[in-house]
Amino acid sequence: MTARDRMVLIGIAVLAIVAGGWMLVVSPERKQAQSLTSQVESAKKSLETAQTQLADAKGAQAKYAEAYSTVVSLGKAVPASQEVPSLIYQLSQATSERNIGFNSISTAGTSPSSASSSASATASAGGFTELPFNFSFTGQYFSFEKLFDSLTAFTTHASGSTLQVSGRLLTIQSVKLSPESSSAPGKTPKLSGTITATAYVLPAGESLTNGATATSPTGAASPASTTAGTPATSPAIVKVTP
Repeated sequence: MTARDRMVLIGIAVLAIVAGGWMLVVSPERKQAQSLTSQVESAKKSLETAQTQLADAKGAQAKYAEAYSTVVSLGKAVPASQEVPSLIYQLSQATSERNIGFNSISTAGTSPSSASSSASATASAGGFTELPFNFSFTGQYFSFEKLFDSLTAFTTHASGSTLQVSGRLLTIQSVKLSPESSSAPGKTPKLSGTITATAYVLPAGESLTNGATATSPTGAASPASTTAGTPATSPAIVKVTP
């Protein structure tokens, strides 16, 4: 074997060793590096998704208190139960501010009874249960005019999808006014007025907050409501998204 042949064999042996080293060491490491790179990219995408979800969660958390307050404010207009005492309280306030006597409240279609009478649901409209009432008042004509404005302004549609809520949602079906025979001569005659109106409550089995509290959407809490004798609060401006 000549020196040239030995050099060729040595070269072939070196190439074989290098190729073997590549196959045994470098190639697996390269594949592992590619796999790790793919895992890093996947982890980056997962991190970006998690960060987006965290930002959304923080935004929802920041808006929760406002949303809960909105629901409770809407509960003043349409509570989960009949809340007749609170309705009587609101009517008493409205009449005292207008110098009108609030005489009685009764279920529509029945004879007037004391102000503690309970209402009976008669129908449903728009998913709400209707509570028809007759309200009896005594006062002067212009005072009645202002009272009607007050009753219809408990819940008003301000603009767009904004509701202004300060009391029960009432729709007035009819108004009957008649002069009182006992009015003193020479003074502005008083009128007896009967207003037939409808209040509303949530459908049976539905609650206002569905167990949520002011601090937690899953906390245990009874439906928010307005109770009789509760001091009046300033009107709430409620933004309702259709």
